[in-house]
Amino acid sequence: MTEEKLMQERKRLQLMHEFEDKYSPDYRIICGIDEAGRGPLAGPVCAGACILPSDCEILYLNDSKKLSEKRREELYIEIQEKALAWAVGTVDNNVIDEINILQATYRAMRSAISKLSIEPDLLLNDAVMIPQVSIRQVGIVKGDAKSVSIAAASILAKVTRDHLMMEYDRMYPEYGFAKHKGYGTAQHIAAIREYGLTPIHRKSFMTDKVLGKA
Repeated sequence: MTEEKLMQERKRLQLMHEFEDKYSPDYRIICGIDEAGRGPLAGPVCAGACILPSDCEILYLNDSKKLSEKRREELYIEIQEKALAWAVGTVDNNVIDEINILQATYRAMRSAISKLSIEPDLLLNDAVMIPQVSIRQVGIVKGDAKSVSIAAASILAKVTRDHLMMEYDRMYPEYGFAKHKGYGTAQHIAAIREYGLTPIHRKSFMTDKVLGKA
């Protein structure tokens, strides 16, 4: 990285820190919350929770969707090394089918919060407000691009879920889970139509169009 690009990157991260700093006079321990896997046809939904030191610098920290897989994997390790506390909650496809994806996402988020080794004073959530949580929380639209803590949580959730989908790929190699991670790509839909559903597919997401009945 050139000196100029490094300065630009540090300036971008400084703005993300400053976004969180406006909450710090009233809240000492701020935790970012984000999810991965609301849209796929297969696999779990995962939620990350992350508390970073106020002076923490993690270059390239950003919305996980804006990063390459290689960069996410590198940041996944760095976040774990530098975070004061972090956790990921996972809810499988059977529960998603039972209670719907929104409620399953909330459950994954509550699970992640409950696993933290430090109790936060404030939750900064990407867009949502989590029910049945007593900690003060703020929902921030596109928060994973505004808050370092939410960005870190998004990477933890995304990489954890990707690793799970790669494990499922070894169990069901004909579906290509390592490549599309369960999302409704043409390859994935073609595999469903040819081989049927696996135990990790979300039956409640199976429309006639996906199944080739439309």
